[in-house]
Amino acid sequence: MLLFFYGRHGWTGESGRTYTFKCALTKRSIPDDSGGIYVFVRRRFGFFLEALYVGKAANLRGRLLGHEKWGKAWWLLGATERHVLRVATEDERRLIEEDLIRGLKPKLNDVQMPRSENDAPNTPELRHWWQVRRSITNWLGSLVGRKPRSLQVGDSHLR
Repeated sequence: MLLFFYGRHGWTGESGRTYTFKCALTKRSIPDDSGGIYVFVRRRFGFFLEALYVGKAANLRGRLLGHEKWGKAWWLLGATERHVLRVATEDERRLIEEDLIRGLKPKLNDVQMPRSENDAPNTPELRHWWQVRRSITNWLGSLVGRKPRSLQVGDSHLR
Protein backbone atom coordinates (compact mmCIF):
# COMPACT_ATOMS: atom_id res chain seq x y z
CA MET A 1 0.00 0.00 0.00
CA LEU A 2 2.86 2.39 0.79
CA LEU A 3 4.30 1.98 -2.73
CA PHE A 4 0.94 2.92 -4.18
CA PHE A 5 1.01 6.24 -2.35
CA TYR A 6 4.72 6.97 -2.46
CA GLY A 7 6.14 5.26 -5.55
CA ARG A 8 6.17 7.20 -8.79
CA HIS A 9 4.10 10.16 -9.89
CA GLY A 10 3.70 11.95 -13.20
CA TRP A 11 3.81 15.74 -13.38
CA THR A 12 2.55 17.36 -16.58
CA GLY A 13 4.12 20.50 -18.02
CA GLU A 14 2.62 23.27 -20.11
CA SER A 15 3.56 21.35 -23.27
CA GLY A 16 1.31 18.45 -22.22
CA ARG A 17 4.30 16.16 -21.71
CA THR A 18 4.22 14.11 -18.51
CA TYR A 19 7.44 13.47 -16.59
CA THR A 20 7.61 10.52 -14.19
CA PHE A 21 9.19 11.39 -10.84
CA LYS A 22 10.27 9.15 -7.98
CA CYS A 23 9.14 10.06 -4.46
CA ALA A 24 12.13 10.70 -2.16
CA LEU A 25 10.90 10.53 1.44
CA THR A 26 14.31 10.02 3.06
CA LYS A 27 17.80 11.39 2.51
CA ARG A 28 18.95 7.98 1.28
CA SER A 29 16.30 7.93 -1.44
CA ILE A 30 17.68 11.12 -3.06
CA PRO A 31 20.03 10.13 -5.93
CA ASP A 32 23.73 10.60 -5.21
CA ASP A 33 25.87 12.64 -7.65
CA SER A 34 23.08 12.92 -10.18
CA GLY A 35 21.57 16.00 -11.78
CA GLY A 36 17.88 16.43 -12.27
CA ILE A 37 14.60 18.13 -11.48
CA TYR A 38 12.84 18.15 -8.12
CA VAL A 39 9.36 19.08 -6.91
CA PHE A 40 8.30 19.94 -3.36
CA VAL A 41 4.87 18.38 -2.91
CA ARG A 42 1.93 18.74 -0.53
CA ARG A 43 -0.23 15.64 -0.24
CA ARG A 44 -3.86 15.93 0.82
CA PHE A 45 -6.07 13.02 1.84
CA GLY A 46 -3.56 10.52 0.45
CA PHE A 47 -4.38 11.04 -3.23
CA PHE A 48 -4.37 14.75 -4.03
CA LEU A 49 -0.93 16.18 -4.79
CA GLU A 50 -0.02 19.85 -5.20
CA ALA A 51 3.34 21.03 -6.53
CA LEU A 52 4.66 23.81 -4.29
CA TYR A 53 8.09 24.35 -5.86
CA VAL A 54 9.93 23.11 -8.97
CA GLY A 55 13.70 23.37 -9.28
CA LYS A 56 16.72 21.88 -11.03
CA ALA A 57 20.14 20.89 -9.77
CA ALA A 58 23.41 19.54 -11.09
CA ASN A 59 23.64 17.47 -7.88
CA LEU A 60 20.23 16.56 -6.45
CA ARG A 61 21.43 15.35 -3.06
CA GLY A 62 23.66 18.36 -2.46
CA ARG A 63 20.91 20.78 -3.46
CA LEU A 64 17.99 19.17 -1.62
CA LEU A 65 19.64 18.51 1.73
CA GLY A 66 20.16 22.21 2.45
CA HIS A 67 17.49 23.81 0.27
CA GLU A 68 16.45 27.27 1.45
CA LYS A 69 12.80 26.87 0.39
CA TRP A 70 12.17 23.48 2.02
CA GLY A 71 11.55 25.06 5.43
CA LYS A 72 8.91 27.42 4.04
CA ALA A 73 7.35 24.66 1.95
CA TRP A 74 7.22 22.28 4.91
CA TRP A 75 6.43 24.65 7.77
CA LEU A 76 4.09 27.16 6.10
CA LEU A 77 2.56 25.25 3.21
CA GLY A 78 2.57 21.69 4.54
CA ALA A 79 4.96 20.01 2.08
CA THR A 80 5.11 16.30 2.80
CA GLU A 81 7.55 14.96 0.24
CA ARG A 82 10.06 15.64 -2.52
CA HIS A 83 9.82 14.14 -5.98
CA VAL A 84 12.98 13.74 -8.06
CA LEU A 85 13.70 13.02 -11.72
CA ARG A 86 17.19 12.28 -12.99
CA VAL A 87 18.07 14.35 -16.05
CA ALA A 88 21.53 14.10 -17.57
CA THR A 89 22.21 17.44 -19.26
CA GLU A 90 21.81 21.05 -18.14
CA ASP A 91 19.91 21.95 -21.33
CA GLU A 92 17.36 19.20 -20.72
CA ARG A 93 17.00 20.21 -17.05
CA ARG A 94 16.38 23.83 -18.03
CA LEU A 95 13.72 22.92 -20.62
CA ILE A 96 11.91 20.49 -18.31
CA GLU A 97 12.00 22.93 -15.38
CA GLU A 98 10.54 25.72 -17.56
CA ASP A 99 7.83 23.40 -18.89
CA LEU A 100 6.83 22.26 -15.40
CA ILE A 101 6.85 25.75 -13.84
CA ARG A 102 4.65 27.07 -16.64
CA GLY A 103 2.30 24.09 -16.41
CA LEU A 104 2.06 23.63 -12.63
CA LYS A 105 2.41 27.28 -11.51
CA PRO A 106 3.86 26.33 -8.09
CA LYS A 107 3.28 28.81 -5.24
CA LEU A 108 6.93 29.08 -4.20
CA ASN A 109 8.40 29.71 -7.64
CA ASP A 110 8.77 33.50 -7.52
CA VAL A 111 9.58 33.94 -11.20
CA GLN A 112 7.63 32.81 -14.20
CA MET A 113 9.91 31.32 -16.82
CA PRO A 114 10.02 33.46 -19.99
CA ARG A 115 9.70 31.85 -23.40
CA SER A 116 11.80 34.61 -24.94
CA GLU A 117 13.40 37.93 -24.02
CA ASN A 118 10.15 39.80 -24.77
CA ASP A 119 7.74 37.39 -23.05
CA ALA A 120 5.51 39.24 -20.59
CA PRO A 121 4.32 37.33 -17.51
CA ASN A 122 0.72 36.09 -17.37
CA THR A 123 -0.35 37.45 -13.98
CA PRO A 124 -1.37 41.14 -13.76
CA GLU A 125 1.02 42.08 -10.92
CA LEU A 126 4.06 40.41 -12.51
CA ARG A 127 3.08 41.84 -15.90
CA HIS A 128 2.95 45.37 -14.39
CA TRP A 129 6.42 45.15 -12.83
CA TRP A 130 7.81 43.49 -15.98
CA GLN A 131 6.52 46.49 -17.96
CA VAL A 132 8.01 48.97 -15.46
CA ARG A 133 11.41 47.25 -15.68
CA ARG A 134 11.15 47.09 -19.48
CA SER A 135 10.34 50.84 -19.65
CA ILE A 136 13.27 51.74 -17.40
CA THR A 137 15.61 49.53 -19.44
CA ASN A 138 14.43 51.15 -22.67
CA TRP A 139 14.83 54.64 -21.22
CA LEU A 140 18.34 53.91 -19.95
CA GLY A 141 19.19 52.27 -23.27
CA SER A 142 18.04 55.36 -25.16
CA LEU A 143 20.50 57.43 -23.13
CA VAL A 144 23.39 55.34 -24.45
CA GLY A 145 22.02 54.94 -27.99
CA ARG A 146 20.54 51.41 -27.85
CA LYS A 147 17.36 50.44 -29.67
CA PRO A 148 14.35 49.90 -27.38
CA ARG A 149 13.15 46.35 -26.87
CA SER A 150 9.74 45.71 -28.36
CA LEU A 151 6.84 44.02 -26.64
CA GLN A 152 5.32 40.81 -27.93
CA VAL A 153 2.48 41.03 -30.40
CA GLY A 154 -0.73 41.29 -28.42
CA ASP A 155 0.91 43.14 -25.53
CA SER A 156 0.46 46.61 -27.11
CA HIS A 157 -2.09 47.47 -24.40
CA LEU A 158 0.80 47.57 -21.93
CA ARG A 159 2.44 50.61 -23.52
